[in-house]
Amino acid sequence: MADFSDYIIFADESGDHGLASIDPQFPVFALVFCMFEKARYVDEIEPAFRRLKLKYFGHDAVVLHEHDIRKQKSAFTMLRNAALRDAFMSDLSEVMAAIPFQGYASIIDKNALKARYADPWNPYEVAMQFCMEKISNRLVTHGQKGRITHVLFESRGRVEDAQLELEFRRIAANNRRWGWRQVDFTRSPLEPVFVPKAANLAGHQFTDLIARPLALRVLRPDQSNRAFDIIRGQMNDIKVFP
Repeated sequence: MADFSDYIIFADESGDHGLASIDPQFPVFALVFCMFEKARYVDEIEPAFRRLKLKYFGHDAVVLHEHDIRKQKSAFTMLRNAALRDAFMSDLSEVMAAIPFQGYASIIDKNALKARYADPWNPYEVAMQFCMEKISNRLVTHGQKGRITHVLFESRGRVEDAQLELEFRRIAANNRRWGWRQVDFTRSPLEPVFVPKAANLAGHQFTDLIARPLALRVLRPDQSNRAFDIIRGQMNDIKVFP
């Protein structure tokens, strides 16, 4: 039986990683890796999300999706009631603040990337390498050398998943195509896993809920950002590139 690490990692993003057409209102791409200790994930994090859902929806099949909550869509039309919205957001903030995690984010300024490089790398690849470097080093310091750690991505489709997996495995095998850091990823092996949103995993929902606030913190640093303020103390690294 394989020797698995004591940690599990969830990855999610905010924004479009394409460079052909850049949205002037949101010209950044953010990739976030959230690392959880498995024991606490099982005992604290999953139950906390489940209790919140049962309280407000009567069942735990609802997926807490940042876009739907912000736009008050799908299951979250009930947030159009001001009193209910205030209560829900207060409880959600309380849950988020109590969740123990280690976060790593890479925010790519797409306009600056295109301006600096004649043939820029895909922002997703750049962001993923930064996050993988930080995660790899942290796993080693946590005594996970030689142990497999799974990184869970939300599935985007067969072709997209295959492309992402190819790049992930290239980096994990120390065959990355750019960068100056010499991180030996084989010290603490990383294994990608692709799961559908319908899997309804608390780790993915938590990561999704903080991805956009992290991007907005870089894009509009003077704007009030309650979600960022809640989790900022547990963000180990926020890399802005270039």
